[in-house]
Amino acid sequence: MVDQFDVIEAGQRGRRRWIGIGVVLALLAICVVSLLASRDPEPGQVPLPSAVPVPGPIRSLTRIEGAPNVVRAPAKVKGGDEVIPVVFPDGRHADVRYPAVLRLNELGARPFVGAWVAGHYRGLYAPYGGEMEISRGGLPIRNLTPNVTLWPRLPGGGPNGQVLMFAFGKWRLAMNDLPEGLTFEERLAAAKSLRGKVGKDGYLVLSGSGDAIRLAEPGETARGDPVGPQLWFGGGVGDMVALIPTPDCQKAARTPSAVDGRGRPAQVVCRGDVQIAASGSRYFIEHAIAGIRITLK
Repeated sequence: MVDQFDVIEAGQRGRRRWIGIGVVLALLAICVVSLLASRDPEPGQVPLPSAVPVPGPIRSLTRIEGAPNVVRAPAKVKGGDEVIPVVFPDGRHADVRYPAVLRLNELGARPFVGAWVAGHYRGLYAPYGGEMEISRGGLPIRNLTPNVTLWPRLPGGGPNGQVLMFAFGKWRLAMNDLPEGLTFEERLAAAKSLRGKVGKDGYLVLSGSGDAIRLAEPGETARGDPVGPQLWFGGGVGDMVALIPTPDCQKAARTPSAVDGRGRPAQVVCRGDVQIAASGSRYFIEHAIAGIRITLK
């Protein structure tokens, strides 16, 4: 009996030993497979996508910024002042002299001019944030022409409707429509009729062809606003100056809503036939109103 028990016990221990060895080998095989799977792919191989996506940078949901849609003219130093050459959107040239502390050339200039499309007034302006200020990272509703797109109404745009955006070289111009809006045919005619030429100095000169669109001339107003050709320096949430050629300025000057409606202090002065409207810090306004001089050519 003792011998039989010993034989049975010995057989069970043998089977257990082989089972243990099998378990160890299986574990080793799993480790080898894991190591091979984790190696970098050989050249020419395409790695399989991860089951868990790697998060990218988080974009702000409330503020989308773009590169400033401006031209910065080289400044010449004269005493404590600087002088820059400018070109208004109707093609008129001028020299602007200002206290160097204003840094107008660094703020950069952008064009504005009013327009009448099929008898309806609309403003043409260069958004300070460029295309991103209008697109908000989205897609246009449609392309009207190769350089003109239609965009949805901007959030917080007040009474404004959809937006036509014109591309002339590096420049982006926006035309805010009203809720009732222009007809498709009127929008298309305006898109085809507005012309823009970028000079070697980087300034944009605009013109209208045909009867579909008429650009405002110096001194014209609409809804109480001066809408003739203008140059705006700065903008966004910072300091801003608008230069507005205005014949008989002392009698015809009107504070533009683009400057007066920013929720910051604003002041206006006439220098000959040019209106100067400044908004921002009181220090900036004081030096702008007292120190800017314009020589029209």
